[in-house]
Amino acid sequence: MSLNSPVAGRVHFILYLLSFIFYPLSFILILELFVKFFEKSFPAFQPFSVFAVILGKSIHNSKLVKLNQQHMTALSRRIIRISTTVAIALLLVGIILYPKVKDASKDDSKVKVPGRMAMRGGGGQPLFANGFIIVPTPMSELISTTGSLLPDEEVDLSFETSGKVVAIYFEEGTRVKKGDLLAKINDAPLQAQLQKLQAQRKLAEEKLFRQKQLLERDAISRESYDQVSTELQAIEADIMLIKARIAETELRAPFDGIVGLRTISEGAYTSTQTPIAHMVKVSPLKIEFSIPERYAGEVTPGFEISFVIDGIASKFTGKVYAVAPKVDMATRAIVVRAMYPNPNEELKPGRYASITLQLSKIDNAVSIPTEALIPEMEGEKVFIYRNGKAEQVRVTTGLRTESRIQVRTGLNFGDTLLTSAILQLRQGIPVQLDTIITNKINL
Repeated sequence: MSLNSPVAGRVHFILYLLSFIFYPLSFILILELFVKFFEKSFPAFQPFSVFAVILGKSIHNSKLVKLNQQHMTALSRRIIRISTTVAIALLLVGIILYPKVKDASKDDSKVKVPGRMAMRGGGGQPLFANGFIIVPTPMSELISTTGSLLPDEEVDLSFETSGKVVAIYFEEGTRVKKGDLLAKINDAPLQAQLQKLQAQRKLAEEKLFRQKQLLERDAISRESYDQVSTELQAIEADIMLIKARIAETELRAPFDGIVGLRTISEGAYTSTQTPIAHMVKVSPLKIEFSIPERYAGEVTPGFEISFVIDGIASKFTGKVYAVAPKVDMATRAIVVRAMYPNPNEELKPGRYASITLQLSKIDNAVSIPTEALIPEMEGEKVFIYRNGKAEQVRVTTGLRTESRIQVRTGLNFGDTLLTSAILQLRQGIPVQLDTIITNKINL
């Protein structure tokens, strides 16, 4: 059969028509499979998938109605182009919306579980809370501050003159007495001058003795005698000056104490600015600390303090011996010094001390735990247990310690204070006592 025969042409036309009809159908099937996959994976795609299927079918139906033999080739190309464009558009939309739809699917799949810590007490159910029965308790107004231990005396030892060190007589870290010779500077020239003056003094004394005998016989004038006497006095003054200069070459302990580490050796040249060693007196010790200016009138000489030292279990006591006469303008505090005997010298100067001062003491105070107090703009309040319900009470406070607060007005002995579930308490809310505490003893 020839390809150009009428029969061959009809067969070719039928095959082309079938391919033209079934190609969009295959595209729609592929489109539906693609949409079903997204519906299964992402339920939020369902409205979009329905729209996509309707769009594909409408394109197919509209094109089939307009089919004719003359425009078959052009229409098929156009349908292919449209189908490809729609498929690419759907693919891009799916890629863009995939993360958001995934997150939305996860959020929708989460099951919200009511919190286990929901507040009890609503709907008529009582709120469980701890009760604290107020009883008379002793309270003290305390000041807690920090300070430092200072030696009673301390000094940097140095010579009063310059020269070569010829001897050192102390051992480092040893105890010395006041006046002990610690070091010596070369004083040979001064010693020579002293011997010369002493010889001149002896000659002047003999001359004065002879002049006195002559004066008694009226052999010389009074003026001659006075001149010789003045020469002797001048020599004695020069001797005293040399002895003073010799004393400057000696380094002696100014008080009883302990000599620290020396900074020079024998043979070194020293001056008045060269420190030789540091010396301290550690018994007694001074404790220096500061207190707020409002307590200036309460802390006076003789006031007793207590302090502790880190690493030592014992508690020490001392007495104030001096208070600074002026308030520090920078800190608005007053410097105070106390004295501790330090009999065994167990404490060393320079250590850090935690100091406590007891200003006043109340034997029968209304005190409550600090956690029960609720501060507000209008003042301070607490909740007490009365007739099975929480009742709000305004209070005024006084002394404070680390764990207790004195209540001056608002509470009485025997009241039951609510100390837990503070954030859930409201005026008139039903309350059931879980634990009752009196002076920290569970009942």
